Amino acid sequence: MSKVTKEMLFECVNGVLAKAKEKPRKFLQTVELQIGLKNYDPQKDKRFSGTVKLKHIPKPKMRVCILGDQQHCDEANANNVPCMDAEALKKLNKNKKLVKKLAKKYDAFLASEALIKQIPRLLGPGLNKAGKFPVLLSHQESMSNKIDEVKGTIKFQMKKVLCLCVAVGHVDMPSEELAQNVHMAVNFLVSLLKKHWQNVRSLHVKSSMGPPQRLY
Repeated sequence: MSKVTKEMLFECVNGVLAKAKEKPRKFLQTVELQIGLKNYDPQKDKRFSGTVKLKHIPKPKMRVCILGDQQHCDEANANNVPCMDAEALKKLNKNKKLVKKLAKKYDAFLASEALIKQIPRLLGPGLNKAGKFPVLLSHQESMSNKIDEVKGTIKFQMKKVLCLCVAVGHVDMPSEELAQNVHMAVNFLVSLLKKHWQNVRSLHVKSSMGPPQRLY
């Protein structure tokens, strides 16, 4: 982060956390990074998207559902993780409303190898449209690690407008963890941009209900 010194980063993060403590809310506020871009034409320039895994989980309350074969469903039930098998998915009958409801209910999905290929056939394009197509979960991987990995991964996606917003943490995190997440997120974003820092107009960090603090 050549343009942002460590002091600036900590001052900004501490400012966000202090403001959040002044006015406690009844829910766990998410801390977001807001990015303004410049010298970029979303109509002509290639739109970018990329995902990066943060060091500390930004949204601990994120709901993940397993679309699994028998072995994965057994493991999920043993660990109190919501899961659905192929039969349960067939019951949705490709009904768009039900698939949409399922996509709304969870923040992310993991699917067993046997099931992931059948999802378009069982559910239609609903999960994909919601941007929640399942992540592959193999039998070699630990389910809880994979869930933490999904919870810790954020996605940058350029749309038609020149601003982006991603979750980088929550207000109960220690400032060091939050600063590490912001640092990773910003570095990754800059690496995606065509002209790197020359495309960045502004960076702000804010909590759900707090005022934005300028970082760059």
